Amino acid sequence: MAMITYLEFNGTRHDVEVRPGKTVMEGARDNGVPGIDADCGGACACSTCHVYVDDAWLDRVPKKDAMEEDMLDFAYKPDPVRSRLTCQIKVTEALDGLVVHIPEKQI
Repeated sequence: MAMITYLEFNGTRHDVEVRPGKTVMEGARDNGVPGIDADCGGACACSTCHVYVDDAWLDRVPKKDAMEEDMLDFAYKPDPVRSRLTCQIKVTEALDGLVVHIPEKQI
């Protein structure tokens, strides 16, 4: 299991164990973390699972592909470096300790 920390916009912290092979979005959804809407269910067809990856983890998460980059254009206040769609980040043991910041809202 990998421990993923989801930080809500208001500072509320959710430390969740997520099984490798799942996505960061599935970890949030399956554990009731608010602010990760995941309207498309993980198909990379919306931007409602948008987060900002903590600076300390930017070099350790897999790179974005072109489809994710395109969908991030529709996210609320996307950051060109830190914004990611959690449905596109597969959890591995190497991501144990990952911290993501949930934006003020999803659109």
